[in-house]
Amino acid sequence: MVALWAFAIWRAARSEARAEAAFPPEGQIVEVDGIAVHAVVMGEGPDVVLLHGSSGNTRDMTFALAPILAENYRVIVFDRPGLGFSDSFNPNGETITEQAEILQKAAAQIGADKPIVAGQSYGGSVSLAWAVTRPDNISALVLIAPAAVPWETPLDGFNQIASTSVGNVAALPLVTAFVPEWFVEKTLDQVFAPQTTPDGYADHFGPGLTMRRASMHANAKQRANLLEEIRALRPRYGEIDVPTEIVHGTADDTVGLEWHSHRLLDEIPGAELIELPGIGHMPQVVAAPEVAAAIDRAAQRAGLR
Repeated sequence: MVALWAFAIWRAARSEARAEAAFPPEGQIVEVDGIAVHAVVMGEGPDVVLLHGSSGNTRDMTFALAPILAENYRVIVFDRPGLGFSDSFNPNGETITEQAEILQKAAAQIGADKPIVAGQSYGGSVSLAWAVTRPDNISALVLIAPAAVPWETPLDGFNQIASTSVGNVAALPLVTAFVPEWFVEKTLDQVFAPQTTPDGYADHFGPGLTMRRASMHANAKQRANLLEEIRALRPRYGEIDVPTEIVHGTADDTVGLEWHSHRLLDEIPGAELIELPGIGHMPQVVAAPEVAAAIDRAAQRAGLR
């Protein structure tokens, strides 16, 4: 068992090195309070910050959405803390409020003092925290399939294990070392359902970055804490006073439209909801023009276009 574990550690480290060599940082590293934040900046115009979801990185947004927006905006795509090439800084898991703070400061260092903030899924949760806790540093809010309303389903078994110190040491090296590529591709198809993973997405996104031990552990800790953080944040949604657009697919089985966005619509003053018929949980990829149009509407409502 010791020999197997040592082999797994060696093989996991090799897999991680290969992933980082094949999918290096796309942009620049911004240092905020001693914490490295990876940011991709493209285009010119009003500032738009894009925040990826759970297990993601900047490449999820730069595959389709960011290039469309860059025709009319200066787009800033961040790796959230602990994912991609941004540092983790809370051993218990970075809260959505902590993430909003560090990313807002990073945006300000790049010169975006009051950007439009758009986030998908977990990134939508961070965007909500940004709007509530950093109200002077946001001009409009766009929520893409956001996890926004407390839910009743338990955290899945993998993330329960991966969020613990024991799981990090004993289980995650085995996952990084031995999970085959076909399984990762199958998991991607499940994330995109009922759509399938677009051609070229996996080659652009770099699933190996997500499969690194530190990334899986950071992501799992964030996921484990999210429900209580949403419970605490939700009573303050009524304080959001910037133009808000919500974009959600009708076929999203990961973050349900009715449970989250229909309820959220009643809790944010003046929010508008765009339903995308037949679209699942990844509209920023499979319906990027429609998401870009929602960002345009938010910009117009904020007087930026």
